[in-house]
Amino acid sequence: MERIDRRQLVRAAEDRFDLLVIGGGATGAGVALEAATRGLKTLLVEKYDFAAQTSSRSTKLVHGGVRYLEAAIKRFDRVQWNLVRDALRERATFLRIAPHLAWKIELLTPLYRAYEIPYYLTGLKLYEALAGRAGIGRAYFLPAASAKARYPQLKPEGLKGAVVYADGQFDDARMNLAVVLTALEAGAVALNHAEVTGFLFESGRVVGAEVKDRLSGGTFAVRADMVVNATGPFTDRLRRLADPEAEPMLVTSSGVHLVLPGRYAPMDTGLLIPKTEDGRVLFVLPWEGYTLAGTTDEPAEVTEHPRPSEGEIGYILRHLSRHFALEVGREQIRSAWSGLRPLVRDPRAKDTAQLARDHVIHEEKNGLVTIAGGKWTTYRKMAEDLVDYLDRTRGLGLPASRTAGHVLVGGRDYDPEEEAELALQIDPDTARHLAHTYGDRARAVLALARERDLFSRLVPGQPFLEAEVVWAARYELAETPLDFVERRVRLAFLEVEAARKALPRITELMRAEKGWSASEAERLRKQADDWLALAP
Repeated sequence: MERIDRRQLVRAAEDRFDLLVIGGGATGAGVALEAATRGLKTLLVEKYDFAAQTSSRSTKLVHGGVRYLEAAIKRFDRVQWNLVRDALRERATFLRIAPHLAWKIELLTPLYRAYEIPYYLTGLKLYEALAGRAGIGRAYFLPAASAKARYPQLKPEGLKGAVVYADGQFDDARMNLAVVLTALEAGAVALNHAEVTGFLFESGRVVGAEVKDRLSGGTFAVRADMVVNATGPFTDRLRRLADPEAEPMLVTSSGVHLVLPGRYAPMDTGLLIPKTEDGRVLFVLPWEGYTLAGTTDEPAEVTEHPRPSEGEIGYILRHLSRHFALEVGREQIRSAWSGLRPLVRDPRAKDTAQLARDHVIHEEKNGLVTIAGGKWTTYRKMAEDLVDYLDRTRGLGLPASRTAGHVLVGGRDYDPEEEAELALQIDPDTARHLAHTYGDRARAVLALARERDLFSRLVPGQPFLEAEVVWAARYELAETPLDFVERRVRLAFLEVEAARKALPRITELMRAEKGWSASEAERLRKQADDWLALAP
């Protein structure tokens, strides 16, 4: 494989483009891929790393939104109904184009009142029916004894049974990276650690941006016929950079997740707690050998470094204790994070939990086009809608979208049996990790491990190999130790202290690949360690 040379990418970014996309999360990456595959010369820039913000901090579900369906029916809300329908169709596409990163999971909903059984079973049957041919599984009822056998961690007192339904699960940061790498293959240029500091104007219209390379400190100007703002919760901040008088269009809410030991969830089944004390839902999911629990939904200020509050952490632990036979205490938390959700809505509304995550496309008088809202499951449809809008309003004459059938990097020759074959060469947990992280590139990662004698694990008890650091630095645009430990592998999201222990070796390996000086390597290691030390 050919290395990805960031210096070349920086030089390429100084060219003129048809489209500049600002924001390297799910939406921005999706737009870059959509535009590039339809023939637009495209540049994607991201201030930090790809998926560094909200897009790496999701509940890891590819779903239509059961809660939105309930709200759509109760309120006769066509917007939320359409959101669920489109998301269920996109769910099937998502699983098809990223078979190594996304998979089906069954979720169990425990019920404690007899009258709840027909209510939830009917609702989940409707959810299943709304998917139509894009469905991935049926909803069914389990008596109490069967529900307890399926999910032994549940408290048995008062349990009347459970309804089980199917949705999708995925690795969000790796999915984001796969979309970016696929966009690069399609001819796009993509730069992380590249901050837009100002806009270029001609006759009052945005025609490009000033960009600062946060790694080298250098700046350069990018000229583009069209500029798209896909910065998620930072949407209004960027809009005001172009027009200080721009009226806010977003409100943000905080979604907190906790990572607990794996014993709190079966390996193959998630849990949906359908109603908490304030009427929200809570998910408990198996994830990477651990248990993921969340999420909260509280109004939050926009910050580049959101942190879970003790109140939000306590909220999740409190509800887990009510439903679990196992003790769930603060000391069980291995990692925790908060992600900011961008919600397009009337700022006078009070309850962010009642809002649909539908997306909007908004064009300013200065020509800056913003896409905001939505959710991970519909990232591809959002990107298609955005490029369709540009095509229609600019008269571009572009071909139709092809991304629904465009399998992402790592998925094209992926074989579900790959894990078993890799297990003949390496231990089973590492084989599973490699297969589901790199897909059809897993063998190449193993070949690199052999070539460089980098089979050692970064930390005991975790499946991550030293070779993966070199691979990420060469082929996956990992530019700092934090890029690697948080998003190229998910160690920092699983075990914060283990991630901190791994940093010296990660930094040493990246220094050899990147040619850093000793002082620069130490600065980047300390930067990553200081960030991880802030974890609750």
